[in-house]
Amino acid sequence: MNRSITMHRGGAAVRLFVVFSLTALLVLAAATGRAAPPPSFADLAEKLGPSVVNIYTTQTVQAPGSPHQFFFEGEELPELFRRFFDLPSPHSRPPGGTPPRGTPPREMQRTSLGSGVVISPDGYIVTNNHVVENADSINIRLTNFEEYDAEVVGRDPKTDLALLKIEPRNPLPAVTMGDSEALRVGDWVIAIGNPFGFEQTVTAGIVSGKGRSLGSGPYENFIQTDASINPGNSGGPLFNLQGEMVGINTAIYSRGGGNIGIGFAIPVNMAKNIIGQIQEHGTVTRGWLGVLIQHVTPELARQFQLDRPIGALVGEVSPESPAAEAGMRPGDVIVEYDGKEITQMSMVPTLVAQTPVGSEVPVKVIRRGQETELLVTIGKLDEDDQPAAPRTREAEEKLGLGVQELTEEVARSLGLKEQVGVLISHVEPGSPAQRAGLRRGEVIVEVNQQPAGNLTEYAELMAAALEKGEVLLLVNRGGQHRFVAISVR
Repeated sequence: MNRSITMHRGGAAVRLFVVFSLTALLVLAAATGRAAPPPSFADLAEKLGPSVVNIYTTQTVQAPGSPHQFFFEGEELPELFRRFFDLPSPHSRPPGGTPPRGTPPREMQRTSLGSGVVISPDGYIVTNNHVVENADSINIRLTNFEEYDAEVVGRDPKTDLALLKIEPRNPLPAVTMGDSEALRVGDWVIAIGNPFGFEQTVTAGIVSGKGRSLGSGPYENFIQTDASINPGNSGGPLFNLQGEMVGINTAIYSRGGGNIGIGFAIPVNMAKNIIGQIQEHGTVTRGWLGVLIQHVTPELARQFQLDRPIGALVGEVSPESPAAEAGMRPGDVIVEYDGKEITQMSMVPTLVAQTPVGSEVPVKVIRRGQETELLVTIGKLDEDDQPAAPRTREAEEKLGLGVQELTEEVARSLGLKEQVGVLISHVEPGSPAQRAGLRRGEVIVEVNQQPAGNLTEYAELMAAALEKGEVLLLVNRGGQHRFVAISVR
């Protein structure tokens, strides 16, 4: 008798606790003016799910002869920040088992999958560029199991966005795009996608951070979320509680490839601009300021008479550029652009790129401790002549090796003591770089036994090495250094 009374009292206590908790949430929501999270996300999931599609791509790649160079066979990729779409096909292994070392590369088929979101009833679909890049065929499957072949309308690798088009038999349910700028850290968000092939997976979490930079591209302003996203979620939408798309899931932070609660999405405000240009013109035009900038460290903040380490320090101003014509100088610290405070360097390239060409924009700088406002007429960026990646195209073509600047954040995440070298961002399958065993996420610190401390030094050294036909690299992988020789004769 006493036991049953105790259980009953315990149940009553639980019910009182639940009622109290819900009441507290409602009171907190009323006090802050924010909507409390719903007791269930089922209505939103049911409404939004049909707008999310599964994307299957097939690509012909060169299977290398050594299994140690064949990351499609389950080898863990070394980088912490991952674009997550590679789910190996059961047919990825070369027939006849593992080939002996030195076996020449041969063609094979690789199947990958990702997610996409319908943005118009007539069949326009947004996804990540890395989901469809180099694909031989792209197949779209809807929630009603209809399948369509998709065409690529346009791609923008620098923001990792792509626009696809199908010809549906009936109008499709399209998402409503929201305002990613209105998101606040702590807001609830919902992700829908195709992780590991599990279709229409719905997960929920909160916005963990805004304005994140991973060092994987020049225009980064990611939304960070703890909503569970995994391989196959790439290109899928991130929704707010109003059912509006506020982001496009694109990367995770992971040591083993699975979700650990740190995911990243492209803000929908950036996507609107890029996708709108692709849909209208087939290409993307970006604004140009004409400066080389760097992070403001606490030490630099003191040197340049700033009260805190914010803004973007101008290291170089290109002659006859919009910045030069407006009177910007090396040593200026950009602290405000078009009314928006610049809290970190990575904000500047994104904001400038999104500014329409010909626009007059007020830019506030700190110059020798004094605030000065300049009026800049934004020019058009020539994508082929960007100073951010000087003369690295030849190395990409001959070696199949793509690199980028090693940012402070990525160096810290890789456990590096110094921010020295360039980060390997891409290794072409079957290329000399891959056959030499190079991988994404490694850091090149020397070229032909000369220090390559940054992208400019790397480009100059690599150009000289390619002329000789012999390239010797010193590579840092997880704190261990090794030499890699590549012949390009």
